[in-house]
Parts: sequence; C-alpha cells; structure tokens
Amino acid sequence: MAFQIRHPRDFFSGLIFIAVGIIALVIGRDYSLGTPTRMGPGYFPALLGGLLTLFGVIIAARSFIITGKPIDAIPLRPLILILASMLAFASLLEPAGLIISTVALVVIGCLASADSRWRDMIFLTVFLLAVALGLFVYSLGLPIKIWPWS
Repeated sequence: MAFQIRHPRDFFSGLIFIAVGIIALVIGRDYSLGTPTRMGPGYFPALLGGLLTLFGVIIAARSFIITGKPIDAIPLRPLILILASMLAFASLLEPAGLIISTVALVVIGCLASADSRWRDMIFLTVFLLAVALGLFVYSLGLPIKIWPWS
C-alpha cells in the first residue's frame, strides 16, 4: 500500500518539528539528566526534544489522512530582509552599540512587510530599546555597549 501525502503543509511542518527535536536531543545527549525533582542540565533539552519529535511525528502522520492546501511559493523578499535584520543586529551590536543595532534590526525587519508604517517602526524601536535596556543593561547588568562611544 503506497502512502500519499494529502496535506503537504502538515507533512513538511512535521518534518521540521522532528528535525529540531532530534537536534535538541543530539545536542543535549552529553548532559546529565538528573531527576524530576533535581533536574540536570540535560533534562530540559531531552524533554523538549522528545516532545518536539513526538509532535512532529503526529503532525506528519496527519498529513496522510487529512486533505489540505498545497505549499505556496516562498516569498523571498521578507525572508531575505528578516535574515538581513538579524545579521545586521548581530554584526552591529559590538561596534555600534545596542541602540543603533536595535534601530537597524527594526527598520530592516519592518521593510519586509509592505504594510509597515513609520509610526509602528518608531513605537516598536522605542519599546524594544526600553525592554532591552531595562532588562539586560540595568537589571542584569550585562556589559553591553549602549552607544559606539560608551
């Protein structure tokens, strides 16, 4: 009996879940598990990896039963701009500081959507900066440059 994929979106989503779950299991295999009351460093990756793999198998198996829509073409512009925004943030954080790298992250990321408005970009930038500065710099005291000259 040949299996036919009836819901390609579920099938490939399930494969992605399975892949991420197996990667988590492989990365965490050398850490000690501990017990449920005294969890070791490998407990959470093992639990998360196992659950992701299980959910992936269930989702992929459903694709052989339920009929669904085919996979649409992947729009390249948003994909490239979102990746570019993350790369810009990562490469600018050390030399330019948190404020400039966050502005670059938001502006480049918002350009991925045709529906973005400048007011939304400004609000999102201010909000992210307030959270990042408040949490990482002031609360946790992490040594992150705020400006290029600081």
